[in-house]
Amino acid sequence: MPPAEALGVAVVGFGWMGRVHTQAYARVAHHYPGLPLRPRLVTVAEEVPGRAEEAAERFGFASATRDWREVAADPRVRAVSITAPNFLHREIGVAMAEAGKHIWIEKPVGLTAEDARAVAAAVAGAGVRGAVGFNYRNAPAVEAARDLVASGGIGAVTHVRVRLFSDYAAHPESALTWRYERERGGSGVLGDLASHGADLARFLLGEIAALTADTAVFVPERARPAGATAGHARASGGEPGRVENEDYVGCLLRFASGARGTLEACRVSVGEQNAYGFEVHGTRGAVFWDFRRMNELRVSQGTTYQDQPVSTVYVGPGDGEFAAFQPGAANAMGYDDLKVIEAYRFLRSVAEDRPYGATLADAVRSAEVLDAMAVSAETGTWVDLPVS
Repeated sequence: MPPAEALGVAVVGFGWMGRVHTQAYARVAHHYPGLPLRPRLVTVAEEVPGRAEEAAERFGFASATRDWREVAADPRVRAVSITAPNFLHREIGVAMAEAGKHIWIEKPVGLTAEDARAVAAAVAGAGVRGAVGFNYRNAPAVEAARDLVASGGIGAVTHVRVRLFSDYAAHPESALTWRYERERGGSGVLGDLASHGADLARFLLGEIAALTADTAVFVPERARPAGATAGHARASGGEPGRVENEDYVGCLLRFASGARGTLEACRVSVGEQNAYGFEVHGTRGAVFWDFRRMNELRVSQGTTYQDQPVSTVYVGPGDGEFAAFQPGAANAMGYDDLKVIEAYRFLRSVAEDRPYGATLADAVRSAEVLDAMAVSAETGTWVDLPVS
């Protein structure tokens, strides 16, 4: 086997997700030794004073900067992870692509579908590769569910329920960070969690043709933080400010196939921690997945229709990328493993100059679904989406 070529990579934005991307780059060769490209951590960019230098020392980047523009101009960098806040996605994504850098960018790729299209157009125009952080579709159980649905294993799909409930913003003292502002965060739970739901729905059942949605804000005010924050910090006693985007969305879906669906997401669900999953029903069975039991599927198949049993299936080496991580079924994989799979597919797409995994086209379609949800919530109407 020839030695792997070194690929200079950079990470722009070093909050929690920047660390996750960095760790995925560090691990990818361990799980995929045959990958022809070996990522080399060149530089990290983060505007918060001292954070980039700390990341460089901890993770082994060769250099650090507070200005992402230096990354775009750095000839050592051939690929960039963009894990900065949503309002920066378009500017950074377009600049990196135009500078000839391949990009791995976190969802939702900007504040609107227009932003996502701009990044997609820049990637296509520059002839570089672009990957998007829709990590849940990478779970081997999700890929197994998709294969089951596509093969007709549960008959013709009739309806699906996709849910994404979390309590990360449930505490009334959660800091009023960029996530709660229209100008910097765009939508609220739409861009954060429902974007994953839209991608999962499409990944499993195909294109969404029409939808109607309702949104709500349940925690209308939060305290402004006194300094830089990371993750979902608290800020008790600070000056109160208005939450400008939604805490909750509920949506009815019509798929191009004729199937129906519901998608529900909430960031203030007390008692729910990462309660993400789906239930797909067909004319002869059903398949269920819960992220908190990521390596299991519950499956019902047969022709009894009534009182048909449901079995628990543990995914194994024959499902998705499971074999790169564990030797046998029921050995658990975790969240960070899904980002290693993303890193592998991104690097493979660069090496082979063809798409693997979620692309900017998927980001655009998800963003179009989110925009349609926002319009529907405002107008109280069904909104049609173009289906190619």
